[in-house]
Amino acid sequence: MSTVPEPATDTVTEPAPQPTRETLHYALRNPKLLIGFTVVLLLLVVGIIGPPLLDNADPNEYVGPQAAPPDGTYWMGTTTFGQDVYAQFVHGLRATFLVGVVGGAIAAVIAMLVGFLAGYRGGVVDEILNMVTNVVLVLPALAVLLIINAYLGVRSVAVQGLFIGLTSWPWAARAIRAQTFSLRTREFVDLARLSGCSTWRIVFREIAPNMSSYLFMMFILLFGGSILIASSLDFIGLGPTEGVSLGLMLQSAQQWSALQLGMWWWFVPPGAGITAIVGALYVANVGLDEVFNPKLREA
Repeated sequence: MSTVPEPATDTVTEPAPQPTRETLHYALRNPKLLIGFTVVLLLLVVGIIGPPLLDNADPNEYVGPQAAPPDGTYWMGTTTFGQDVYAQFVHGLRATFLVGVVGGAIAAVIAMLVGFLAGYRGGVVDEILNMVTNVVLVLPALAVLLIINAYLGVRSVAVQGLFIGLTSWPWAARAIRAQTFSLRTREFVDLARLSGCSTWRIVFREIAPNMSSYLFMMFILLFGGSILIASSLDFIGLGPTEGVSLGLMLQSAQQWSALQLGMWWWFVPPGAGITAIVGALYVANVGLDEVFNPKLREA
């Protein structure tokens, strides 16, 4: 990660917008970052505006001929039961982004609370939180999610994202803890402590802003990880019981032998969608690392 710059201790001096301008300068010239975020943004727009533009509100409705290949009427063909694959795809994109946001946001919040507190306070607080983190870290998260999902009568995308977020935060918490350890001895933190600021004020006003780039990249990784975990659960039949997702589309295509029947239009779009979202997120993350880390910037 990039070295955190030492902020000025004199708060009376004028604000220095140069780092922001410099970061924006390199961000607009980084092809990995631009390509990654463009792909994610395009798929997000399709997932948001696509469903309202469809004639049929229910993506699982039987609307056309069975097992029809793509044509001018059904852009991505139909399933074995006559369901519109394009309608399922755009609804699936929305569900995929939703589970990524919910799972990634919950995991990021927990990781920041645990990591900041453990890294700043140290001592007994650090030992207790580190023990809890290690316990959750060694738990087989996928097995826990399998058990939870199996006993839930009704599963929604939000509930799925909640449980993913509650089990995927430990590695991020440990990384934030390590970064906080390196920042808590800086002069600007000592000055804030001497001025009588509370622990959380110091954490969120002094330490967190100096880790903003690191936290943003961490959220991207948690976002992509949540999508992969959700897709795995969907594929083995433990996805949402209502609606549709890209993982559920793959599960249905596999269950009804789409590959053996040569119905490539049933399983290729959801597989390509998941790959494009996660791949673009990781490519964008590499681009962000190059932007924020001066040693990795290309001339």
